[in-house]
Amino acid sequence: MSAQTYASFPKAAIGRPLLLVVDDEATVLRVIERLAAKIGFEVVACGSGNEAMRALMRRPADLAMIDLRMPDVNGLDLLRQIKSAVPSCEVILMTGFAAVDSAVEAIKLGAREYLTKPFDFDRLKKVLADIRDELERRARVLALESQVARQLEFCGMLGRSPAMQDVFSLIQRLAPHAKVVLIAGETGTGKELAARAFHLAGPRRSKPFITVNCSAVVDTLFESELFGHVKGAFTGAVESKAGLFESADGGTLFLDEIGELTSNVQAKLLRAIENGEVQRVGSLVPRKVDVAVVAATNRDLRAEVAAGRFRGDLFYRLNVVGVMLPPLRDRREDIPYLIASFIRDCSERLKKTLTGLTPAAERVLFNTRWDGNVRELKNAIERACILAEGATISERELDGAFGLQPPSINRQRMSENDGARQNDGPAPLETLEREHILEVLRQVSGNRMKAAKVLGISRRALYRRLERHQIGDEAAEARRGGRRP
Repeated sequence: MSAQTYASFPKAAIGRPLLLVVDDEATVLRVIERLAAKIGFEVVACGSGNEAMRALMRRPADLAMIDLRMPDVNGLDLLRQIKSAVPSCEVILMTGFAAVDSAVEAIKLGAREYLTKPFDFDRLKKVLADIRDELERRARVLALESQVARQLEFCGMLGRSPAMQDVFSLIQRLAPHAKVVLIAGETGTGKELAARAFHLAGPRRSKPFITVNCSAVVDTLFESELFGHVKGAFTGAVESKAGLFESADGGTLFLDEIGELTSNVQAKLLRAIENGEVQRVGSLVPRKVDVAVVAATNRDLRAEVAAGRFRGDLFYRLNVVGVMLPPLRDRREDIPYLIASFIRDCSERLKKTLTGLTPAAERVLFNTRWDGNVRELKNAIERACILAEGATISERELDGAFGLQPPSINRQRMSENDGARQNDGPAPLETLEREHILEVLRQVSGNRMKAAKVLGISRRALYRRLERHQIGDEAAEARRGGRRP
């Protein structure tokens, strides 16, 4: 962003950063309070470490200036407490007894500056002004990127990258005409959002949009769910019921994870799409329906057809109009706007004032692989916003947000995997899926119910993937707490 762009953003949108000053000398408190207020800080003055921590718990500070020697606490100990309580808070240590060892220790503990008394006021003004400018810059960048993100949104999707702009353009061109669409992409790339975009950008926008997760419905009930049934058609059918096709009449039916359908249901789905009519279970009378069908998959359906696991005639009928959603690693220029959008939404929902990220947190987010794509990024930001104590999200909140797999591990995997792929070329999607499932199983000690929840699929879908990837011994080893080979 240019300096002109920053200047054009209204300054009133940025609040005054909070400075916490801790010193047992009232004169020092008054001097810093007056100086910092002129520079643009809101100031809270405390005469002891205990008073400072109470103030910090009431309202997290952006910057703290603390004396090294106070009657009730050592400044280095207070520095540790502040950094533990509010990691994003910058700290300046002040002392009238400068010593190399305490300065080195302060820097190691995360102090921003080490100032000696009596103050060099020119230097003090510059330090405070630089920190104020940096805090304002973070807030302005987030606000500007959030503003841009609103302009980049398309039917709930967001992207400035050429890859996403191509997707938006394709959806806009096809939505008025296409009646059958196949959306492909890795888990978490936003396939349901793309399906809704087709619906909203087309002539059926005022009609129902019905979603069904093909991996979450029991096989024996799936036909009834899709096509309905008549009273007495099977045990438990105490009354007639319309299926999802009938419920979506005039609108759009979104079939997520269509690769999970059994061959029997695939055949009946093909007839429904081809003929525009459905037959309830137990009935001989077909019913006409006018439904646009959008199917989505994270699997290579061509390979599934070749392996005999998916009907070729259904695949070619669905693939008349195909859309491939790019993974987040291929559209990294969208990450700042996605982050800004997610933080904005979380701030509004949680009623928190969140003004940005620390530089360390930015590095974490930009250097992570995001194997779970936009969904993983969104979940990490949401959890970090919940954990954030102050106005700024730090690396610690992101470590907590990543749960079982902290950013350090994810970054290491990114580095190792990228290095290997530079030598060997891109890894096949099937290989990546197998590695990801094994990693999740290891993290949850082989518990398949937990693994399915982490992966965002049903247990039945997980069992199919385990069988397809021939994962057996590794899962058992994970249950025993061992390491997979």
